[in-house]
Amino acid sequence: MVARAQAAADTDVCVLVDAEIVLLPEIVNALDRFSKVDGDWFLVSLSRNVTDPRYQLADSGSHWVQADGKEVSFTEEIPAEWSSSEGSDRGLIMAWNNPSSALHAGVLPSFLYGRGAQNWWLAHEVLSSEMRLFFDASSLVLGLYPESISAMQHVMASSKNGRLPSVSWEYGVNHHLAAVYGSYCCRSPARRFPMLHRVVKQSEDYMLSKVDTLVSSDFFISKQGNAHGVDSLRKKQNVSLSGYLHGCSSETSAPDLPYSLSMLLDLVADENGSVVLGVAGKSYRDMLMSWACRLRRLRVTNFLVCALDHETYEFSILQGLPVFRDPLSPTNVSFDDCHFGTKCFQQVTKVKSRIVLEILRLGYNVLLSDVDVYWFGNPMPLLYSLGLATFGAQSDEYNETGPINLPRRLNSGFYFARSDNATIIAMEMIVKHAASSGLSEQPSFYDVLCGENGTNRIGEDRCLEPNTNLTVVFLDRDLFPNGAYKGLWEKRDVRATCKELGCFIIHNNWINKRRKKVHRQMVSGLWDYDPTSRQCLQEWSAQNDGAIPFV
Repeated sequence: MVARAQAAADTDVCVLVDAEIVLLPEIVNALDRFSKVDGDWFLVSLSRNVTDPRYQLADSGSHWVQADGKEVSFTEEIPAEWSSSEGSDRGLIMAWNNPSSALHAGVLPSFLYGRGAQNWWLAHEVLSSEMRLFFDASSLVLGLYPESISAMQHVMASSKNGRLPSVSWEYGVNHHLAAVYGSYCCRSPARRFPMLHRVVKQSEDYMLSKVDTLVSSDFFISKQGNAHGVDSLRKKQNVSLSGYLHGCSSETSAPDLPYSLSMLLDLVADENGSVVLGVAGKSYRDMLMSWACRLRRLRVTNFLVCALDHETYEFSILQGLPVFRDPLSPTNVSFDDCHFGTKCFQQVTKVKSRIVLEILRLGYNVLLSDVDVYWFGNPMPLLYSLGLATFGAQSDEYNETGPINLPRRLNSGFYFARSDNATIIAMEMIVKHAASSGLSEQPSFYDVLCGENGTNRIGEDRCLEPNTNLTVVFLDRDLFPNGAYKGLWEKRDVRATCKELGCFIIHNNWINKRRKKVHRQMVSGLWDYDPTSRQCLQEWSAQNDGAIPFV
């Protein structure tokens, strides 16, 4: 959201505020005054918690009135029971001018699930970077934060849709990420003394209190050089933000890891109990990030990652991905030689079906998507509509005419499996078959579901597994093309060609070697991650002077 605001070149002032905060008319006056400041500035204000709001908007919505209809003036003294919403990131209002100018000099962390400690991290980085005038306008009372909402969110904190409690695993990871990628909770160099200006109001004028210098040694030091402990300074000058812009030790320990699969499933599953599963090892971690960035861009939030090795697990944690470690994965995963046909490839593929079976047994539907599958849209609604006891899988057939359910043409790199008895039993058969096979898991899918040599085929695009009555649907290749279908990857504009077909995805298979896959995807403009900045790309195009972030 901040990045989008910074890209709004026609905007003079940006305001970032939680939706539950009630903004007061005072904020309009304050921003009008601050817009006249010569230079770049950043303003932060803590809202006031209100236990029992006694006011409501007039019918016209233009002003606030009391229960007796009398108009309220918030420029008068604020009631004593309206305390500032200290202790969390709730109720924080941030505003800044000149969005084309940078806010801070830090590197934005990949906050886990997009929730957690971002607000205080951003405020701290802006202050520490000394690129803008920093104002604490909490005493102006720019917004109200209803205590009833605060209490409700506290109850919701343990649910997957609620805020993160300060003791949660994710909060610890976010705290760790903020420390790793910025100066949050870390000591600043002794030579740096960022300035914090406290804004107060006298009559109708805005004034600045004396300028204080903020350091990371748990003290504020005034211009006269007198050291004040944080508590004493807060009592003397009521500097609302002091305890939060420095408030932790100089060393930050790593969070308590790992997170269990069942806990992740409960957090990320959608309303239908479905998840998207990606599996990757260290050789494919950049492709994993491009895949995850694409899903985030499509607002597909119900995905999780199975890490095949500890390096990928740590990498995914630092990139803010919902990830779990598979303890039974092979330990000899090659970085460059784990492509189709290799022994490494055979071992890795057998992990996927075993993990899918485990998730199905836990009661969740699974869309297994290899990380070399590029998504143009979200196929989940279409796949879910296939119905119970139906298994939808991509066809690997490359001939443009004829049956698409021919022997060994079921692609196990993209399929949707429901958590029903028929599918679970069939997956158990597949895992058992693959365990005793010297091949990858892909032939086991076809031989179990469609029968050896296709004895269970129905028509040109289906199979019926006789023991479970599980129907296998080979997905329309115009919507779910493989890497050899119609030569789509060789088209001049892959995206436009696939859009004409109505593609949901395109698989980057039928090509050997990791480097070739990465190069083909990048030169086609279907790449969404920049590893140099550790950020998702808004929109990367192969026409950008032919530049490729890396190979």
